[in-house]
Amino acid sequence: MHFTLTDDFDAVKIAASGQCFRWYPLSDGRCRIFARDRTVVLKQTAPDTLELDCTPEEFQSFWHDYFDFSTDYTAIRASIDPNDHYLSQSAACGQGIRILRQDPFEMLITFLLSQRKSIPAIQKSVEALSRAAGTPIGEADGQTLYAFPTPAQLAALDDDTLAACGLGYRLPYLRQAAQTAAHNPGLFDELAALDDAALREKLLSLHGVGPKIAQCVMLFGFHRMDSFPLDVWMNRVMDTHYPNGFPFDRYAPFNGVIQQYLFYFVRAERTGTAN
Repeated sequence: MHFTLTDDFDAVKIAASGQCFRWYPLSDGRCRIFARDRTVVLKQTAPDTLELDCTPEEFQSFWHDYFDFSTDYTAIRASIDPNDHYLSQSAACGQGIRILRQDPFEMLITFLLSQRKSIPAIQKSVEALSRAAGTPIGEADGQTLYAFPTPAQLAALDDDTLAACGLGYRLPYLRQAAQTAAHNPGLFDELAALDDAALREKLLSLHGVGPKIAQCVMLFGFHRMDSFPLDVWMNRVMDTHYPNGFPFDRYAPFNGVIQQYLFYFVRAERTGTAN
């Protein structure tokens, strides 16, 4: 099916934004995307056109929400202070990034294992976990496709299998998170009902979760759009460009979108791909 875009969307930038780790490039500019128990192949055939191998009904019932097409990112960019040249450059470079509505358990596990790992290494571990325990959801090019494991599926894996997925010292963190979620099937519904401050505190109480991971899970797993994760890259941005503090009040409740523009741009500057 084809979908006509009326707002920012750039599949390449989203895939490289550090928020999703199961977007796989295929041939001819296509990309295979996994989300919850579904998969779709997407191609951006023009700046304003997407082609997806799903039915219009599935797109409207699932993928439209996943891509957060109900949020006006053009308006968010328009709110940026024109006198803030660095942020204006960042938003221009990152135009097309959207905050995906992803599964909170998958985001918790993904960001727990992301500690001191490169993006390719994170992707490798996430795929290994999916193959080790996830439910088969289809086939493509002779390969079985797997959903990300449920808490119960992940909790059932033995330590040797988990270790083979490249978890290293993070293994106990993932095991405890999976067991906690498996023993309380309503956990993520309970967390979703909390306000931002309470959600952050609950996430910080989990083994292995620090401030950055908590903010990432809030932003990418619970769609708390005011969350502003700080890592080495973002701390460098804050120290260099905002030594007197960042104007969080101006950009509430969309500081998370602003963070993604800054995060994307500072890394693009380093690699020479900023435009």
